[in-house]
Amino acid sequence: MSDPRTEAARRRTFAIISHPDAGKTTLTEKFLLYGGALGKEAGTVKAREGRRSATSDWMDLEQQRGISITSAALQFEYRDCVVNLLDTPGHRDFSEDTYRVLAAADAAVMVLDAAKGIEPQTLKLFEVCREREIPFLTFINKWDRPGKAPLQLLDEIEETLVVEPTPVTWPVGIPGDFRGVIHQQTGEYTRFERTARGSTMAPEEVVSAEQAAIDEGEWWTAAQEEAELLRELGRVVDTKTFLACESTPVFFGSALTNFGVRFLLDGVIDLVPPPSAQLLADGSRRPVDAPFAGLVFKVQAGMDKAHRDRIAFVRVCSGVFERGEMLTTGRSGRQFSSKYAQTLFGQDRDTVDEAFPGDILGLVNANDLRAGDSVYAEEECQFPPLPAFAPEHFMRARVKDTSKFKQFRKGIAQLDEEGAVQVLRDADLGDQAPILAAVGQLQFEVATHRLENEFGAPVELTATPYTIARRTDPESREALHQMQGVSVLAREDGTLLALFESRFWMDRVVGDHPELTLERMVAEGGLN
Repeated sequence: MSDPRTEAARRRTFAIISHPDAGKTTLTEKFLLYGGALGKEAGTVKAREGRRSATSDWMDLEQQRGISITSAALQFEYRDCVVNLLDTPGHRDFSEDTYRVLAAADAAVMVLDAAKGIEPQTLKLFEVCREREIPFLTFINKWDRPGKAPLQLLDEIEETLVVEPTPVTWPVGIPGDFRGVIHQQTGEYTRFERTARGSTMAPEEVVSAEQAAIDEGEWWTAAQEEAELLRELGRVVDTKTFLACESTPVFFGSALTNFGVRFLLDGVIDLVPPPSAQLLADGSRRPVDAPFAGLVFKVQAGMDKAHRDRIAFVRVCSGVFERGEMLTTGRSGRQFSSKYAQTLFGQDRDTVDEAFPGDILGLVNANDLRAGDSVYAEEECQFPPLPAFAPEHFMRARVKDTSKFKQFRKGIAQLDEEGAVQVLRDADLGDQAPILAAVGQLQFEVATHRLENEFGAPVELTATPYTIARRTDPESREALHQMQGVSVLAREDGTLLALFESRFWMDRVVGDHPELTLERMVAEGGLN
């Protein structure tokens, strides 16, 4: 058996985050190209038609809408390291999924659009990284198109995120006329050449300063002066402040043309920390060489249309996973076999016999597992719980064809287990007409699409008067039931939520009845 410490040192597990349309999925595809995971050519994922070849966007609705709806795990080797890449949805309506994925990452790559800089979702994602103490690298993308000046973007990062940007590469040429980059540590200039549709690695040429001055003229002079100024100001990569989320190494490039992608991937290997001792719920830390333990951060069904199976995504936190061993679920204490364990590459997967800290496992049809569960082989442990976002939108779901009620009930239960939406039930109605609660409206579109296409149960959604939720308890439920403008419904895990028709009415109830339990939910409002 391999040593878990040695293998952990080879792992780099990180998530890619961004505002929608910043180029995150394109960059993911190009990482796979440079990592050798796509052969010699990458699928172009520029537009909706092209996105149908994107490895990480496997869901039908993702391909139809041209957006990332669900996260994806991809593993490949690069420079004798095993890279575990987690692609996340960019849209705020799916921020719960992004938040759960970040719980499984050791670092993040934040992708910015050179023309737009820091956008609202970017800021919220950064706040999640800071809260979870996840260091992040910044990739300023789309430098092949018109955009903001590089120094302006650095100022924006520093002022908005209150973090020091430390360039690793510096662009030569203005946005829209991208020539190459200066590597800040060595002062070396690398010039890029375009390839057809960016489907192959961009040829790189190291050019001397004397030749660059001749070839690039004023663009070289301006870039060299700016790069030297930044070095004099001490804007250099510092590992200590990076790991403390006080600075962010910055790379410039274009994922579409592959310019600068290799430098960023090298930065991931050089800067992203390998897996280390993981924080437990009791405040202690579990060493990477302790017996096997993992965190379930996501549950997904429908990835294999032929078998309709269900996969629990597990981040290996300690020890060596061996396929077939009996594992225990921390929440229920139940044991299950890990016979059907797989590695994940978007929608594709292969049987895996061993896995090490930092790796992402897919446990097939381990039906007792839920997002946030801890699993272990020997020593019992419990990782901190994943926070639940407070829903802001509420719709009542009914199956259109009552003969499909069995399929409807199965589909609703699956969506609930995955966390695709929160399913709230009235004790008197049960599964007849549950309320679907979501952070954003697009979650309802995903839910109805999947109920119809995966489970054969078309549904109709009707509006409800509710606008805000608070967590409550059985003692408060009876009193709340007597009030107008509020209903108390239950989640599958037994959590009770009081739904109010207006924030004004909720504030009044809180003020008039301080004895009632009405708790704000963690991460209320999602990443809006």
